[in-house]
Amino acid sequence: MIKNSRLKKLTAVIAIVVMAFSMMGCGDKGSSSSESSTALESSSAPESSSSAESSAESTPARPTPKQAEMQPDKYKGMTAEQITASLSLEQKAAQMVMACVYKINTKQMQENCYGCILSLTDPLESAEWRKLIDSYQEAALKSDAAIPYIYGQDQVHGVYGCLNAVIFPHSIGLGVANDPELMYEMGKATADESKLCHMIWTYSPVVAQAADPRWGRTYECYGSDLEIIKTLGESYTKGLIDGGLIACAKHFFADGNVEYGTGENSDVERLIDRGDAKLSEDEIKELLSVYQGQIDAGVQSIMISHSALNGIKMHENAKYIQYLKNEMGFKGFVAGDWNSVTNTSAPTYEEQIVNAVNAGLDMLMEVDAYEKVRQTIISAVNDGRISEERVNDAVTRIIRVKMDAGVFDDPLFKNLKTGQSETGSEEYRKLAEKLVEKSLVCIKNENNILPLKEGTKVYITGPAADNAVSQCGGWTMAWNGSPIKDIPGLTTIKKAFLENAAEYGISIADKIEDADVVLLAVGEQAYAEWNGDTEDLELCGSLGLERNKKAIKAAEESSKPVVTLIVAGRNVIIKDYVDKWDAVVMCYLPGSEGKGVSNVICGKAPFTGKLASPWYSDVSQIGTEESWLPVGYGLVTEE
Repeated sequence: MIKNSRLKKLTAVIAIVVMAFSMMGCGDKGSSSSESSTALESSSAPESSSSAESSAESTPARPTPKQAEMQPDKYKGMTAEQITASLSLEQKAAQMVMACVYKINTKQMQENCYGCILSLTDPLESAEWRKLIDSYQEAALKSDAAIPYIYGQDQVHGVYGCLNAVIFPHSIGLGVANDPELMYEMGKATADESKLCHMIWTYSPVVAQAADPRWGRTYECYGSDLEIIKTLGESYTKGLIDGGLIACAKHFFADGNVEYGTGENSDVERLIDRGDAKLSEDEIKELLSVYQGQIDAGVQSIMISHSALNGIKMHENAKYIQYLKNEMGFKGFVAGDWNSVTNTSAPTYEEQIVNAVNAGLDMLMEVDAYEKVRQTIISAVNDGRISEERVNDAVTRIIRVKMDAGVFDDPLFKNLKTGQSETGSEEYRKLAEKLVEKSLVCIKNENNILPLKEGTKVYITGPAADNAVSQCGGWTMAWNGSPIKDIPGLTTIKKAFLENAAEYGISIADKIEDADVVLLAVGEQAYAEWNGDTEDLELCGSLGLERNKKAIKAAEESSKPVVTLIVAGRNVIIKDYVDKWDAVVMCYLPGSEGKGVSNVICGKAPFTGKLASPWYSDVSQIGTEESWLPVGYGLVTEE
């Protein structure tokens, strides 16, 4: 538990680090993603700290009164267009950028009133999140512009970075469950817990088509079947919106269709992530239909992909961003991704910013230079490189979304209504448990060893059996995987068996020789984005858990029947081992509710999951019509 005293100490330390970082002028531009974490991502800097945004080229902000009053009703009765018309160019430009929480302080927020702040910090409890987010809102409302901001974060499988929040299965497993009604309920539950933290904008759902499982973001996708992606994505978005959030479909578009070997090599070398998708007009039309479904479902924002389409980076691809707004009828706002403008084709950063805005980006996520972006927009309008009409359109879209979401009516959440009073409720944990049950795929079941029979003595082994970090994967407490080994509120797979053995009618053996069955849990390390790009895709390859091979060997040498649980973010290659196992269950990344796994293994719930992506026996099959197991495969058991 992070107490307030710890948080105060933490912010003081971070202030010193940020000040030093600012003085050195060595921001780690491009080292993260929308959604990524750095060593500085620990808390907002206190008001006395220097900002990494303070630079020679920045225009000093106008001093603001220390005792300024909040103006929550300044725009009461006005339309989005009228509010935009009342703002100065400088105030409009501020709405078009996202500031990062670990660089901005409340003084800067009061001076400039940025449109959004995004994460990340260290994991916090919901009450600490509320205090942090509200402090910036109070500053925004004290500014001359007094436009309420929105806090953005990646709630891709529950509330990211909130201690004791429910962690749902990652999308790769949800595609297997393929239950639109449960996806809607998950969206509402995620929205409810997010509102308990006062986070109103979520960077989800991911509606990419995972075409190549070697891609590190495969687990963020519902699979490779576009109908499943479209249906589940729409249900989830509707749940988020009905639950009170601003949803953000991403990443527009074709981020999951990039070719192997074309990964972006900017700040770091990438094998496939952020690469180039080379698609025909028919293929493009199919992918755009997914976004049309999101628009029809009411999605309020859409995030642009880091990747390129037929050689053109999406952050400068005016053709398709304008098509999204004009032909597809999208009335919300278009957001950039983490520092992605810096990787477009123009020779200077200023030209890159100008091109991105003219292409149709409304709000830019340039976290290392958000004030530079604001100043560039101002100067570009003044010298005619960006029209004020383009800025007015962007700001009106942003303000309209905020108004429709109730941010202007209740910026400090004083009239907040939630279904639960705290995160981690029993109701939402049961929902997540149900989704886990439905997300398992029975791959092999010789002699009907599953479900386990009453009276069975089970020996539980393997590096994924009692591994909260692996069980949740990336985007859990931190970008690349949880820094906390014992995640609050989480039940590991092994713990679920131990706690419920009597209910299941089984016993847990302390020694392998005393067991009737060996339950072997193996899997992948936690990773995010390009850190998950892989050449081999092997269970025991470069991203496999360190003790996979040792555990596999020990289980084989026991001469006992082996039931293998695979905890991984994609269909890993297992051809060297599968023939030696009596049963195989793909669990994907189940999240916090490990009991969903034990329930199905012990027959309290049936196997119903079907593969939403092909399972390859070898990487040579990727991109062909061949596979080991096709989409739709899965052994089922009776209710």
